[in-house]
Amino acid sequence: MREPSKPSTAKCTCSLYILFLLAEPKYVSCVLLSEVMEELSHDSVNRFLLRENYTPRDLFDEVKHHLILAGGIGSGDDSVLDKPDSDPRKSELIDYFWSGKHKRTVKSINLITLYYTDVTGTSYSVNFRVDDKREGKTKNEYFRELVAQVQAWGLQPVWVTGDSWYSGIENLKFQEKREGGFSVWDC
Repeated sequence: MREPSKPSTAKCTCSLYILFLLAEPKYVSCVLLSEVMEELSHDSVNRFLLRENYTPRDLFDEVKHHLILAGGIGSGDDSVLDKPDSDPRKSELIDYFWSGKHKRTVKSINLITLYYTDVTGTSYSVNFRVDDKREGKTKNEYFRELVAQVQAWGLQPVWVTGDSWYSGIENLKFQEKREGGFSVWDC
């Protein structure tokens, strides 16, 4: 993990926050972490998150040492994180996205992730984007960015897969240019 940008006086640390994320799969918030830790204020958690600004490259740098970077399979998918009680006008990344779980559009955050499974079967998330409608990009554009970016970082998947949402002509042409296979599945 990269070193923090400056020494912290906050009680929230990277290790503590990661342990919380691993232990709480459903309802993650600064307030909940402060309730669990009792002596930790939600402001401390918020300051920690705002100060560090971790990027997709930080994720890749953290996991690349555990992977064989050539010959594996990349897999793109998106996850809709329900936010039914949030006001999209007050929260930048909350908007209306299609949910396969609900079979309709719902107020949510849309996270697009690229996973990589190497030739030994070891799998990690290697890149991600939060769908920000203000950028005017489609999920397919984000998908292509994710793949191109990890390739620039040294990852060399032989195949890239995605569900049928990612089977558009632009993605197929993109995969053809990168000289890799592309496979889709119907969910």
